Amino acid sequence: MPDYTTSKPEWAPEEDDGKFACGVMSGIDGITDTTVGNLNPALKDGTMKPKSKMILSADDFIKGVASGDRGILSRAITLIESNNPKHFSKAQRVLQGLLPKTGKALRVGITGVPGAGKSTTIEAFGNMLCDMGHRVAVLAVDPTSSVTKGSILGDKTRMGTLSRRPEAFIRPSPAGGTLGGVARKSRETMLLCEAAGYDVILVETVGVGQSETTVRSMVDFFMLIVLTGAGDELQGIKKGIMELADAIVVNKADGDNYLKAKVARGEYERMIEYIRPATEGWRTHAYLASAVTKAGLKELWDVIRAFSKVTHDSGVFQKRRDSQLLDWVHSMIDEHLHNLFFDDPVVLGRMPEIKDAVLGGTISPTQAVAELIHIFDVQRATQRHVDLFHPENEIMKK
Repeated sequence: MPDYTTSKPEWAPEEDDGKFACGVMSGIDGITDTTVGNLNPALKDGTMKPKSKMILSADDFIKGVASGDRGILSRAITLIESNNPKHFSKAQRVLQGLLPKTGKALRVGITGVPGAGKSTTIEAFGNMLCDMGHRVAVLAVDPTSSVTKGSILGDKTRMGTLSRRPEAFIRPSPAGGTLGGVARKSRETMLLCEAAGYDVILVETVGVGQSETTVRSMVDFFMLIVLTGAGDELQGIKKGIMELADAIVVNKADGDNYLKAKVARGEYERMIEYIRPATEGWRTHAYLASAVTKAGLKELWDVIRAFSKVTHDSGVFQKRRDSQLLDWVHSMIDEHLHNLFFDDPVVLGRMPEIKDAVLGGTISPTQAVAELIHIFDVQRATQRHVDLFHPENEIMKK
């Protein structure tokens, strides 16, 4: 039975005589002992009792999430976010088992320019909701670097008070990835939080111009947080995002900035008159709020509740959710076909040659596309699709 091994990284000095603190630990692939005893000698010899399993089955995840276990919920989200194809099938089984418990939460998207106070507002707003008896989950979508492929995932540091409350759960998620990116991972994370019993889901975007349309397509109510003194030019630029908003919140309406905030609210109210409502049967308005003084937060919650009632009564609420589900299916099909094509070994093998031909002027981009499509084998791609969604078939072949 394989055990954990620890080795020095390649760049560690050979003569560090045990003082070098960094080490590389082997993964858990092949580990059959499902407790953390493989890692901790005190657990292995029975001195300590393991608190949890190292490797969870799909049933373990389903039971743990359904019972509201935040530790298992965190591990389930990690499983969902994994880009390892070996985790995909298990993640989908977990999600399928929890689907009956989803769909009962109110989903609120929150966006705004960097520095508008989104995270601070979410903390104050979330604390207020917890005080009212709600269970709040916050999903903060962070941008993924196109260079390093990493994400900072630092929004949680601005929510120190909320993150310590047992009624709240905060999870930063990267925007990048495969097979759905922000759309799949954030949607499925949201479903897991609903299954764990959270009745208000707050989804914070990374800032205006980055994935706002995606977040709008998976929430019920969309809130735009703005600042005073933005200027006519920037207001014109933001018209596109304003068309998605069900409420516009002029933040930091306190102290010396209060009068400026009142003026800004009036300006936004006039602008809204020329914009088509984001939700059928609902009129978007501008509101004042302050995360510091907590002013306006109760009014915002009343607005969200009124929105929920109006759209439920009119049928728009369920109609939007049905549309979002179908959009999700379509986007997943597009992403999956994209991945099958660009991960195809034959396509990958010919890609450098065709790129050189295009850059050298030998063939046109259109001809290059035709050549790549021609060598793409649908049957081969279909088998890879089966292996991804049904890994047990691969095991049987071996």
